[in-house]
Amino acid sequence: MQKIKVAIIGTGADGVSVYNLLKDIVGIEVTCFFRIAGENEESTGSLEDGNIKIYDGLQKINDIADLDVIINTVEGIELDKSIRGKVSVIDTRAVNLMVRLFKEKQEFLKIKRIQGELSTILNSVQEAVEVADKDGLIKYVNPAFVRITGIPADQRIGKNVLEVSPDGALAMVLRTGKSVFGHRTRVGGSNAEVISNASPIMVDGKLEGAVVVFQHFTDVMKLMDELRQSTSIIENLSDKFGQVTTCKYSFADILGDSPDLKKCIQVAERAARSNTTVLLLGESGTGKELFAHAIHHASSRRDKPFIKVNCAAIPENLLESEFFGYAKGAFTGAVKSKIGKFELANGGTIFLDEIGDMNLMLQGKLLRVLQEMEFERVGGNQTIRVDVRVVAATNRNLREMIRNGKFREDLYYRLNVVEITIPPLRVRKEDLPVLVNNLIVKLNRKLGKKVKGLSRDAEEILYSYDWPGNVRELENVVERVMVTVDDEVLTKRNFVQHVSQFKSLPERDVELLPIDQMEQILIKKALAKFGNTVEGKRRAAQALNISLATLYNKLKKAKYESSSI
Repeated sequence: MQKIKVAIIGTGADGVSVYNLLKDIVGIEVTCFFRIAGENEESTGSLEDGNIKIYDGLQKINDIADLDVIINTVEGIELDKSIRGKVSVIDTRAVNLMVRLFKEKQEFLKIKRIQGELSTILNSVQEAVEVADKDGLIKYVNPAFVRITGIPADQRIGKNVLEVSPDGALAMVLRTGKSVFGHRTRVGGSNAEVISNASPIMVDGKLEGAVVVFQHFTDVMKLMDELRQSTSIIENLSDKFGQVTTCKYSFADILGDSPDLKKCIQVAERAARSNTTVLLLGESGTGKELFAHAIHHASSRRDKPFIKVNCAAIPENLLESEFFGYAKGAFTGAVKSKIGKFELANGGTIFLDEIGDMNLMLQGKLLRVLQEMEFERVGGNQTIRVDVRVVAATNRNLREMIRNGKFREDLYYRLNVVEITIPPLRVRKEDLPVLVNNLIVKLNRKLGKKVKGLSRDAEEILYSYDWPGNVRELENVVERVMVTVDDEVLTKRNFVQHVSQFKSLPERDVELLPIDQMEQILIKKALAKFGNTVEGKRRAAQALNISLATLYNKLKKAKYESSSI
């Protein structure tokens, strides 16, 4: 079939529109354009076919052979009669009709595309959709409508909603012209109970129909239940986030070089590499909590929670719920469940401080957790399994408590897998310099002071004191002194008023003794105060106003004399 060859006069919007209308029609070939003076050359950029020739003006229109049709899109252009005798000419009025048809076609295709997209969307949603016109005639239902109601589409479309479902949200909107939300009803012709939202369809301010979207009531209730469960999980996670802590200290924070302390650190480091239970013993203020943090930090659980429970600070009637949590409704006021400390510590370490203050009933429950690693919340019946490493601490004599029936022996042996007794400060006074210097550095930052150190007589005061409150008391005394003074060097005068041991004592008559025996008594008293270490002996020699070599000679002499008896 021979193609009809077409030339278009004008490269403006109408010319391009005519070209777009003809280009896809089989049997028609647009061969060239004639650009009229005054038309923008850039307008030809919208032409897709780069092979089409574009001529400026109409001078060459007679030179183009084999043209069948010339389409003039420019008003005011009159073609020569000789041209009209050779080819068919379509004038501007006919062109305007063609352009209008083209635009209508484009609008139709656009609307058709939108309808296809909308239909795909409505067919894919899980909620039922039903559309009716202003008279109530049902025009559309989606597949979800059929699934939820069980009514086939062909039995619903074409019916009047005011008749088949007069109490539904769609009928209410058509009667009132107002939107309806959260309407609970049964779909007419079905037993499906639904929750509906409906809105009017307004065009130019006039009601043209309405649309309803609904879900099955049981689906809504299921979503509500899932929402409540999710809310409960979020609340529990929020509670857990607020309570979970990590360790603050490592073994590097435990200061001191005394042999007793070093031995404790070595045992603790070995214990940290396993998951075994550790029992920390020692007087109040010796640093048991510091050791607990360090053990967790050095273990494989360092990235997991570190939970501390002070057994002495929690009332006995609340201790069980603190340990194991409680279920919703377990007692008056339990409006939601609570996660206990053991559950919070899952995967990590729980530090049971002051374990000696726990009552016997709870000791039995704790023993079961340590043995089985499982428990139930207070008021609950669900068994919760955990993986927790236990570090316990006390300043009490647990063996004495066992003899008095105040502590369970089986729990003691369960806790006392690795026992570490932290030495009091009075037996490791050689650690005083490093402890005090570290305190001064920290307190300078905290208090904005510029303290450089202690005077010699201040050091003697600290070495002479027994520190019954241990490191905690030392921290308290040094901070109180630094708060009240502005000196760069702390002296004996600053410390005396804070240490009760140095209040003046009445003189007493002493029994007259030989000088050598008196020397030995004073040496023993000095060593008792300063310790039997090298540093302690150095301090003792200073206090006795003798050289360290003289002290060693006198100790050697006393030992020789005692062995010769």
